[in-house]
Amino acid sequence: MVPLSSLWLPILLSAVFVFIASSIIHMVIGYHRADFKRLPDEDGVMSALRPFALAPGDYMLPAPPGPSGMRDPAFLEKFKKGPVGTFTITKGGAIKMGPQLAQWFVYCLFVSLFAGYIASRGIGPGADYLRVSQLASATAFAAYALGHWQGAIWYKRSVGMTVRNTIDGLIYGFITGGTLGWLWPR
Repeated sequence: MVPLSSLWLPILLSAVFVFIASSIIHMVIGYHRADFKRLPDEDGVMSALRPFALAPGDYMLPAPPGPSGMRDPAFLEKFKKGPVGTFTITKGGAIKMGPQLAQWFVYCLFVSLFAGYIASRGIGPGADYLRVSQLASATAFAAYALGHWQGAIWYKRSVGMTVRNTIDGLIYGFITGGTLGWLWPR
């Protein structure tokens, strides 16, 4: 067993490396540009929604009042007619990426921390790079990628976007595992 405190450097560096890789993926490579479709009349839809002053949050339409409401003929008719969807409303104003980037980095730190923790419980000092990398990579992959499939299953999120996010998770998992394996205490 390896004390978690001895993994502070690989945990921090793996989070930094994942943060850099995600920046390259999203800003340079750009294969996520296809994740969201534009509405045919974006201005019209925005103008139609604006008077409702929707608070930031997640919405569903049509939305039944509860499980029994899913059998209500009026709800079933709305669902049949469409459109049917889920969407997120965020606060308008100036675009500020700083808070999301800070949250993303903290998330990367937590994933690296848990990957390091799990590896540290089952692998001792001086372990082989490949063994450490396999366990830490699998843990990080699960954290970065698998939850996206719930959105595809339950909320009909795009399978293409989900696959792209899964590929990202695989890359981030390899980076995390590789960094922990590289700097594993001897």
